[in-house]
Amino acid sequence: MTSELAVETVDLVKVYRSGTILVPALRGVDLKVRRREFISIVGPSGSGKSTLLNMLGALDKPTSGHVLIDGVDIFTLPNDRLASFRNREIGFIFQAHNLIMRTSVVRNVELPLIVSGASGKTRRRRAAQLLEKVGLGDKINRKPTELSGGEQQRVAVARALVNEPAIILGDEPTGNLDSKTGGEVVGLMRKMVEELGTTFIVVTHNPEVANATDRIIVLRDGQIAESIDNPLHEEVISPRKK
Repeated sequence: MTSELAVETVDLVKVYRSGTILVPALRGVDLKVRRREFISIVGPSGSGKSTLLNMLGALDKPTSGHVLIDGVDIFTLPNDRLASFRNREIGFIFQAHNLIMRTSVVRNVELPLIVSGASGKTRRRRAAQLLEKVGLGDKINRKPTELSGGEQQRVAVARALVNEPAIILGDEPTGNLDSKTGGEVVGLMRKMVEELGTTFIVVTHNPEVANATDRIIVLRDGQIAESIDNPLHEEVISPRKK
């Protein structure tokens, strides 16, 4: 049975050790994210945003607690199955694009499908379809160096979508872009929520990006301080009204 939640964390704790000193990064985080929801995670430096994103992306293991993606308690999986699950069910968009500059745009988008063992024909078709959807259908054979920063981030969005994951995680996905281009990328993510039913979770320091999401999760000192339903999310990259 498919879970109605895309993501759930239960009493999530992460403590790092520095010599003999214990440094708590997450202090019992309980979070529920519905399917087709677009949420942002905000908070001051050191609040636990990156740590939480790493837990959700199965990039780091919690000290205690649970992370459920699409109903699967991911840290109960053996390492090989966890790696396969991460490739199949979790997409990533990074601040710095992380594209391979020496190969084509379409090849960059195909990469997660190569890891998952899809055939060459399937990879090419799926990658081309997504590049068309993100507005780059006429540039699939170009290299990333021939694209603008905003276009490179659109490639990164297509790559994150190519395996049809349960969730896509964005780590400051507009951090290297000017405000106009950043607004276009956030608008693209909104479009993918509406057209493909994708769930997006983004960490951001940019209040304009946060204002464009359905819900804003505020972290302080490793805990959720507020969860704010955002009625202004349709006003993509526009300031809050007084």
